[in-house]
Amino acid sequence: MEYKTREYPQFSACGLNCGLCSRYYTAGLSRCPGCAGESFSEVHPPCGILSCCQRKGLEYCFDCVEFPCKKYNGWADGDSFITHKNYFIDMEKAKQFGIEAYKTELNIKIGILETLLKDLDDGRRKGFYCLAVNLLALDDIKVVMAQVNGELETETSIKEKAKTVVRLLEEMAEQRRISLKLRK
Repeated sequence: MEYKTREYPQFSACGLNCGLCSRYYTAGLSRCPGCAGESFSEVHPPCGILSCCQRKGLEYCFDCVEFPCKKYNGWADGDSFITHKNYFIDMEKAKQFGIEAYKTELNIKIGILETLLKDLDDGRRKGFYCLAVNLLALDDIKVVMAQVNGELETETSIKEKAKTVVRLLEEMAEQRRISLKLRK
């Protein structure tokens, strides 16, 4: 199925944060452009939720009078490359505060993730960073990043820096009772 390209593919029609997915940051043929991003149909299987939204002329499921519908039954019981844990919370936030406010928050998280991937990834942390930034609240991520900046002055190797970042993210997640593991 061919999809109409969406203006903001970083936040999917179904509520996933595509801009925080490891496949969004993958180089090569398996890179996903986000929900109905450019060339989406070439790298992504057909999506019944996206098809439904586009058929109804909606950008997001939360704009539908039937939301949440039966398409969501069991849909979020597992994860793939991106966590499904907060999709409903994130859609409620976007609906309550407005999509532009949600995009602003998501863009800040995307910027933090890009910094982590560019400056603090030892080649083994992309999936973990994507998951942590997706699941932790923005304020908590900002606290961790402030700690990171303070603690990394003494670290020299990228491997040691990455270990420090992982430790700080895990500590914050533990305080919030959040599991930083994908559900298979």
